[in-house]
Amino acid sequence: MRQNMIYRLTLLVLLCLALACNQGGGQTSGTDDQTQPASDTASKTKSTEGLSAERKNMYIEVTLTTDVAKLTENQRKMIPLLVDVAKIMDRLFWAQSYGDKQQLLESIEDPDVRRFAEINYGPWDRLMENEPFLPGVGPKPDGAMFYPADVTKEEVEQADEAVRGQYTMVRRKEDGSLYAIPYREFFKQDIEMAAAKLDEAAALAEDAGLKQYLTLRAEALRTDDYLASDMAWMDMKTNAIDFVVGPIENYEDKLFNYKSAHEAYILVKDMEWSKRLEKYAALLPELQAGIPVEAAYKKEKPGTDSDLNAYDVVYYAGDCNAGSKTIAINLPNDERVQLEKGTRRLQLKNAMRAKFDKILVPLADVLIDEGQRNHITFDAFFANTMFHEVAHGLGIKNTIDGKGTVREALKEKSSPIEEGKADILGLYMIGELLKKGELEGDIKDYYVTFVAGIFRSMRFGGASAHGQANMLRFHFFMEQGAIMRDAQTNTYKVDFEKMPAAVAALSQKILKLQGDGDYEGVTQWFKEKGHISDDLKNDLARVATAGIPRDIVFKQGTEVLGLNPQP
Repeated sequence: MRQNMIYRLTLLVLLCLALACNQGGGQTSGTDDQTQPASDTASKTKSTEGLSAERKNMYIEVTLTTDVAKLTENQRKMIPLLVDVAKIMDRLFWAQSYGDKQQLLESIEDPDVRRFAEINYGPWDRLMENEPFLPGVGPKPDGAMFYPADVTKEEVEQADEAVRGQYTMVRRKEDGSLYAIPYREFFKQDIEMAAAKLDEAAALAEDAGLKQYLTLRAEALRTDDYLASDMAWMDMKTNAIDFVVGPIENYEDKLFNYKSAHEAYILVKDMEWSKRLEKYAALLPELQAGIPVEAAYKKEKPGTDSDLNAYDVVYYAGDCNAGSKTIAINLPNDERVQLEKGTRRLQLKNAMRAKFDKILVPLADVLIDEGQRNHITFDAFFANTMFHEVAHGLGIKNTIDGKGTVREALKEKSSPIEEGKADILGLYMIGELLKKGELEGDIKDYYVTFVAGIFRSMRFGGASAHGQANMLRFHFFMEQGAIMRDAQTNTYKVDFEKMPAAVAALSQKILKLQGDGDYEGVTQWFKEKGHISDDLKNDLARVATAGIPRDIVFKQGTEVLGLNPQP
């Protein structure tokens, strides 16, 4: 109790000091001083502490490019406008995740540390449990900067409904009570600028579906109502350029998973690969019916307007660019859109290839049994990632006993459980499609590559929804005997006979927890199994010692693409 009080008082003091440092007016948005996001680093003293060897090797740079010669003149003119919008999303995410970016970066003298802060969007290491890497910085607030740093869950639950809204920043009144400020007001200047740029891009769009989407997305930014633009995004089928933009994912709000954070991806469709993937989305209703769980937990019918495409990603910004990088997308998150139209699954092929070559293969050479390393293939990695995204559309979106959506019922645990569901149902789907002759390959390739992927994702740490999901799955597979550790070689191998039953059992466990909205059950599971054992910790340390990066960072932008930015 005493530690709790000291912790809260410390956070309050830091917040007050940070707010005092911000009283000159912020540069990240058009809001006034009263509503500027607060930095968690109060001191103006220059940080001279260097970066550890492990952190220096944590990321490897990858260049994001594509063949722009295949694009039309208007498409080439459009990309710099989209980059401008993406940079605005980046600024907004800094405000949501940390606060005053410039104040933080100017306080850091060491260029390696400064770059590491840029990668992490703040002074907390996202791939090491959000551990502070700057002196004098306390723990990262669970609510990031969406809420006051000293806020409690009880306060949020008892406040006005708008405080729990998906598109609001929360601040305190003079009397200490909470109030909500819509994104369109809190970030007014930047939002208006981004919307105007989207309108310019829409005027250049030659594809009718893309033009409609960009126009509606600009309006969505101005109104905080994204339903119409999400529907329009689902209707796009023939566009070569795609742009995922806005407040989308809820991972950054670890208090409740209520708040959506700003991000952007600029994508160029690979028409040939996309053609090969078309058939899988059409199989969703059949696959839903075959999920190994009681009928009540699969009664919803996935939308049949889903599609599946491959892309070169040429720009990341905001939430998706923080720490571990996304290599596949499944959107929209709005359950209304999912039930009516399904979702779109976007495979980011060039980023995926980079992670396979530079991380997964070297990692497998350290941790996977030598006799099974020949089963690590890019085709299996691509399929495992792709069907993870497809599997987000399976299962259930609403609890079976009227507790509302699964996301509402499971609160901050909803994201890691959903990621776990998508991983395991994706692997289940691969097995079923192989049996039906709809997919080629050896199931052993998919299983071993999947297990190597567990180790890759666990290195993202417990602060990541994907990292948490993989910890649970690793322990479950070990208990079921589907994965075995050789104590002499310190490597892991798959038991191919036990794996199918383990996949079915884990699928059933997760789907039931989701359908029941069992927050207590999920919390207990995370408490018991959401950690790394000593053996595993030592094994993952060997991967770090081998100099294998945990993730990638990007060299990106109009210059990399050979496109002149708009004046």
